[in-house]
Amino acid sequence: MLPRKRAAGEEVAGVVAGDSFLKKHRTDCLISSASEGVDNNHHPPSAMDCEANGNNPPEIDEDLHSRQLAVYGRETMRRLFASNVLISGIKGLGAEIAKNLVLAGVKSVTLHDEETVDLWDLSSNFFLSEDDVGKNRALACVQKLQELNNAVTINTLTEEFTKEHLSDFQAVVFTDISLEKAIEFDNYCYNHQPPISFIKSEIRGLFGNIFCDFGPAFTVTDVDGKDPHTAIIASISNDNPALVSCVDDERLEFQDGDLVVFSEVKGMTELNDGKPRKVKNARPYSFCLEEDATNFGPYLRGGIATQVKQPKLLKFKPLSDALRDPGDFLLSDFSKVDHPQLLHVAFQALDKFRNDFGRFPATGSEDDARELIALATSINESMGEGRLEEINEKILRHFASGSRATLNPMAAIFGGIVGQEVVKACSGKFHPLFQFFYFDSVESLPTEVLEASDLLPANSRYDAQISVFGSKLQRQLEEAKVFIVGSGALGCEFLKNLALMGVSCSRRGKLVITDDDVIEKSNLSRQFLFRDWNIGQAKSTVAASVASTINPSLHIEALQNRASPETENVFDDSFWEGLDVVINALDNINARMYVDQRCVYFQKPLLESGTLGALCNTQMVIPHLTENYGASRDPPEKQAPMCTVHSFPHNIDHCLTWARSEFEGMLEKMPTEVNNFLSNPAEYTSSMKTAGDAQARDLLERVVECLDVGRCETFQDCITWARLKFEDYFSNRVKQLTFTFPEDSATSTGAPFWSAPKRFPRPLQYTSSDPSHLHLVLAASILKAENFRISVPKWANSPGEFADAVDRVLVPDFEPRKGVKIVTDEKATSLSATSVDDGAVISDLIAKLEECSKRLPPRFRMNPIQFEKDDDTNYHMDLISGLANMRARNYGIPEVDKLKAKFIAGRIIPAIATSTAMATGLVCLELYKVLAGGHKVEDYRNTFANLALPMLTMSEPVPPKVIKHLDMAWTVWDRWAVHGDLTLRELLRWLKDKGLNAYSISCGTSLLYNSMFPRHKDRLDKKVVDVAKEVAKLEVPSYRRHLDVVVACEDDEDNDIDIPLVSVYFK
Repeated sequence: MLPRKRAAGEEVAGVVAGDSFLKKHRTDCLISSASEGVDNNHHPPSAMDCEANGNNPPEIDEDLHSRQLAVYGRETMRRLFASNVLISGIKGLGAEIAKNLVLAGVKSVTLHDEETVDLWDLSSNFFLSEDDVGKNRALACVQKLQELNNAVTINTLTEEFTKEHLSDFQAVVFTDISLEKAIEFDNYCYNHQPPISFIKSEIRGLFGNIFCDFGPAFTVTDVDGKDPHTAIIASISNDNPALVSCVDDERLEFQDGDLVVFSEVKGMTELNDGKPRKVKNARPYSFCLEEDATNFGPYLRGGIATQVKQPKLLKFKPLSDALRDPGDFLLSDFSKVDHPQLLHVAFQALDKFRNDFGRFPATGSEDDARELIALATSINESMGEGRLEEINEKILRHFASGSRATLNPMAAIFGGIVGQEVVKACSGKFHPLFQFFYFDSVESLPTEVLEASDLLPANSRYDAQISVFGSKLQRQLEEAKVFIVGSGALGCEFLKNLALMGVSCSRRGKLVITDDDVIEKSNLSRQFLFRDWNIGQAKSTVAASVASTINPSLHIEALQNRASPETENVFDDSFWEGLDVVINALDNINARMYVDQRCVYFQKPLLESGTLGALCNTQMVIPHLTENYGASRDPPEKQAPMCTVHSFPHNIDHCLTWARSEFEGMLEKMPTEVNNFLSNPAEYTSSMKTAGDAQARDLLERVVECLDVGRCETFQDCITWARLKFEDYFSNRVKQLTFTFPEDSATSTGAPFWSAPKRFPRPLQYTSSDPSHLHLVLAASILKAENFRISVPKWANSPGEFADAVDRVLVPDFEPRKGVKIVTDEKATSLSATSVDDGAVISDLIAKLEECSKRLPPRFRMNPIQFEKDDDTNYHMDLISGLANMRARNYGIPEVDKLKAKFIAGRIIPAIATSTAMATGLVCLELYKVLAGGHKVEDYRNTFANLALPMLTMSEPVPPKVIKHLDMAWTVWDRWAVHGDLTLRELLRWLKDKGLNAYSISCGTSLLYNSMFPRHKDRLDKKVVDVAKEVAKLEVPSYRRHLDVVVACEDDEDNDIDIPLVSVYFK
């Protein structure tokens, strides 16, 4: 069983919060059935049900939905909360769609299914178990589906569905319905007021389709979900058309036809009227306006152009019309350009076959295949100009034979896509699929011809899968040795998929999953194997336990080790050598690179995937067939120069980067430095004297400040510190900056210093009547008190009393100083200016530090605070967002709310369940190929998808680079092994026999031999392993039989030759 259901509103054990921080749970707006209190206006819903009923709208739990909010935003989430959805047909596809929508948080999901569970359902519907066989499918799924999100109402319909039911919903999805019924229901939805979004989707073996009809006039409010593009203006010409040149900070994202509005333009103020203007002749750093600017005032400086995103009106065709005239298909694989049209005919033929015979074509039946081909041929002839010139009978035979089967990977892929289409239908966010999508993965079939006898059912939960791939591949799946690295959102989906597929589900198979992380609340909106009572527990352990309830035969071991060089005693040579395949479910590049290196070293297939909001990608790394993951990498993200962040910000990202840096410096790094000093004063001061540079001086100044003027003994001291910090940050520093660089100052070339992208700042005047000022000081005071382990008095929760305490702080007058150096060099890596007397200053600071320490109580230690973004009660994001917004206010930059600040400063990776499910389904299609073996590189697929557009692009993986020398050739996948406890001289001779002149041999970071160094010749007759132990201080583990060395070689013509890693097997 999955973990038990927690009643709505039940308190989670171990969570303690003050009254002022308690959150309302979204339980007051639940409905008992889908037919009660339904708002039909859903394109998108104009108001929430609770608002319509006079109640407050349900609160969005930002701790739970933070990653999803980063993709959708609040307005889309509110529309989802108002939406009632029907899913008809709860086989594997229906179950996946339901899971994704319940995690997303729609108002209600109604499951319709009139049939009972059979064994074939167990290979694709993870809500079901063998105990459910014979029960109604919808009823059998309700309890486990409800556990995913108690705030969503789950209803069921088990009787025959009629069109009268449709008006209860904003969107309806049918996964197993005849074309006749589909046309009837779609026509009703199309003509309903307001129209009801209709989606029909099927998966038949390795084939699937989707049809969307959102009505005669559907408005897409946000086509791609991206923030509006902006540009910082450098100049504007008084021409017709006006030429707008922008700073070359970043390439422009504007396209011809975009609309932009201008703001903050000095001189040519006519452009600041808020009127959208059309872009033309867009270039990387300039564009023209469809505007005559000859009579405008002359441009002086400044200005920002901001894209105005336009809604898009789509006119869908009803299914009856679209079948005859489907229009353009969404194409996913350019090697299969003719497949969508063929499948458009094939699915209609299958519907006719089922209507005529009351069943699916029999698995492996040539007679049934011929019948379906004949039906397809007839339908194709009736298509007129859109008909195919030739019917591919081979594909139709595969289609017919596996048509009864619902495969889990296909369900995961289509469950992700359809789930996203429902979100679009309910919210208007992102561009809908318009209107047909067909997909197949026939290349996943085994390379050998399958006989009908191979496809016979075995009366097992895998019969659906056997009917497509045969019993031999099923055994290979069950006996596979698999390593999954990561147990987050991807890892949960992979575990579910593999359990349903039967991977590692025999005693000869084994699945190892590792993750060193624990479950947090924010995980629960995507990592669906976890429940709220699992918070704080190890991810891998909980995930493995729940996966075993999906398939009790799963042979799984859960570890809590990070896959890294430090754990190679756990994941040792024998572990890697015993694997059949590795599946990455990671969220960072460094870990991916390490696992990739190990897979290349041990020549193991690596199935890689990743997601970012509505985007997902997969990459197949197959030994000797494809390049490895590390062979190609995205360029690093551009970092803002240090001087920009600290003195010349021009966007909110700069302000938030500065704010987080200040938070960590003040509240974590400096208290840690203080504790380092107090733990061992002599060693600490000695290291500072040894360093003797500007960085050491700067560090000591901050430590002294912590223990001198910054030391707090009472909460009022903390308030004083916070108020003076406000004055320093947002008034004094700005006054000093504008004193050093007045508004009319010029650069050495005579150009205005404050030209774009620089923004001239204005100091802030603190006032307790400004809630943003007061709350910032409150947050800073509370966190400073935490640093010094000072209790926060109850009166701090009273705005009036706290304001009085702040106003009692004496703020000294500030006078700007001459000669202050402010870094303006964008290439500078430090803000500390080197001085000739750093050593003397450091000595004085050490003396002052030692004096401060004498005034401290015995065993005094500070309490460093580590930034935690996902706890809204800890004041961390209150301080960071407050610091950033006050800085933005200094520079006239638009401010952001705490949630947006949390996304940026917390570096939150946007994530939703739909793209995650899709990515893992695509990977599992490739897993069939890997475990079956014998597939060529052209059978494998790498994928990039954007569910927002939607776009799906599949391509053949890139083969590895081949290096040739004489009659030899090798790639990154090759590793040369030489057996015997060789000396360096013997190793050189072994390479010489290959026509290679080795001049350098290294092990790790140590040089064992180089022909340029005469003393290295003394090592030639020593064993390689002994030299490594002596020079590299290498400790060879007892389980390791070999030593790896990197050898630099030349050919006889002195050309460098990159050779593979050389492994010397010394025992």
